[in-house]
Amino acid sequence: MSVEDKLGLVASAAIHSIFSKESIATPISSFDLLTRIVASGPPPSGLLPDGVPAPRLRLTDLSRFERIIERLSESWDQGRITLSREEADGELTVMDVQLGAPREGPSPRVQTSPVRRKRKRVVDEDDDSAVGRVEEEETPERIDAWKPPPSTLESLSKTMKEVYNLMQQPTAKGRLLAEQFHSLSGRFEPICAHITKDECAKARRASLSNSTPASGMSAICDRIHFRPLLRAHTDPGLGHCSYLNTCYSEPTYAQSPSIPPLPSHRQNQYNAQGQGPVSLPSGLGAGGRGKEKAPCRYLHFEVDWDVNDGQGMTEHRLVARKRPYRIPIGLGPQGKPTTPLPPQWINCDLRRFDYSVLGKFHVIMADPPWDIHMSLPYGTMTDDEMRAMPIPALQDEGLLFLWVTGRAMEVGRECMRHWGYTRVDEVVWVKTNQLQRVIRTGRTGHWLNHTKEHMLVGVKTVADAEGRLKFPDWVNRGLDTDVVVSEVRETSRKPDEVYGMIERMCPGGRKIEIFGRKHNTRPGWLTLGNQLGVDQIYEEDLRVRIKARYPERLLNPPPDL
Repeated sequence: MSVEDKLGLVASAAIHSIFSKESIATPISSFDLLTRIVASGPPPSGLLPDGVPAPRLRLTDLSRFERIIERLSESWDQGRITLSREEADGELTVMDVQLGAPREGPSPRVQTSPVRRKRKRVVDEDDDSAVGRVEEEETPERIDAWKPPPSTLESLSKTMKEVYNLMQQPTAKGRLLAEQFHSLSGRFEPICAHITKDECAKARRASLSNSTPASGMSAICDRIHFRPLLRAHTDPGLGHCSYLNTCYSEPTYAQSPSIPPLPSHRQNQYNAQGQGPVSLPSGLGAGGRGKEKAPCRYLHFEVDWDVNDGQGMTEHRLVARKRPYRIPIGLGPQGKPTTPLPPQWINCDLRRFDYSVLGKFHVIMADPPWDIHMSLPYGTMTDDEMRAMPIPALQDEGLLFLWVTGRAMEVGRECMRHWGYTRVDEVVWVKTNQLQRVIRTGRTGHWLNHTKEHMLVGVKTVADAEGRLKFPDWVNRGLDTDVVVSEVRETSRKPDEVYGMIERMCPGGRKIEIFGRKHNTRPGWLTLGNQLGVDQIYEEDLRVRIKARYPERLLNPPPDL
């Protein structure tokens, strides 16, 4: 039996299992279906004869998987699969999967039904009694094998099926927009499920013990691996730290919990990455709770990369291609392409700063230090102090992006209304950890551990003469989704993807971020916070207004630069 035949049995069993649980809906692309199969776990034991372990499908087997489901669509003993392939890009879509009714030949689960006789009665319409009725005639009838009712797709006419297929295809505008904003550097780097190289090699040896390994096969897979950091106080028997590289007792937390790309190139091992002693947040120990600045005894990890990793693999070079067609989108408030200024920031007490010197902005983003009734490594503001923030003075027309969590989800909505904004949408940030797994032990939450944060999207409430809400006509809508999946980093640091989302909605224009830190500074943005250092301002008119209001402030760069 060839490898593709074995994978065919695995795919058939997985498709039947997934659709029998009604955990998936059609239509679905072949890639999405393959992703669900890979995520469903290893194939069941005993699938292949003689106890041979069944191979696992991988995301790189897409072309092979499509050949398998095309064969199943022609003949499948567990049901019926309807496919559709788009002529433009050749994308294969599973339009419908119906279990229990094989496409060709009788199903092995269907048994021949016995013949019974149906009694047909002839009734004399002139006689109400049973007297005078003729002998009831018996006619043979065979009960057909039970078949499930037709699905919604099968009940449609041929014309409606074609219309339905067309409606499921992406529009030309949608495809061109996706190509226009596609990131050339966004290569997906999957992480090995076994985490370490030793465990990966052990699992590969176990899977190949009953089969002949291919010549030249690597001892480990080509995915990203991690190595455990074993220190004097580490107890491996305790398992993984819930916070991993964001644990407050980690030496690298004060610098950056983001793992460097090539940690094996460090000259002085792990502890030499930082410079000087590490200052931990006051009153917080391992993981941010419990012990007072105690070293964390749980396992932590770093990326395990060596110069020999990936040898023999095909090198994939990302080459920028000029798109022959581009969908024009709005150019923002100015109506023309603009070059963003370098990052600007003002270090100040946000509760007492005079916001009138800043002028008006098209976009405001704020990550306030809400009082969520928990111990946090930074100062918080009361609900009354938040309501008193002069946010309305910063905008006549524009968008407000407000981060909220916990009880602040309700307080944030109230503040939005108080400031004169109408909430129009909401973005959810799903947090992942260093191993790219969903965080199960968040640092916030009274009843449940929070693994996500919300960002409210509001529009300045401006009504026309008839009382209808006016939306800014320079905002680009429908370019991004409302869900961001990204790794957590420093305390209060938000995903970089959010900035790209906002800048696509409002190209150009003035943008300000309130309650920001040094890692939040970004070209085209003015950041306000109390941990930013010496002010840096490039807008000449803004420099003049600040100097007039605060003559003692030192502004960088000097005016002659």
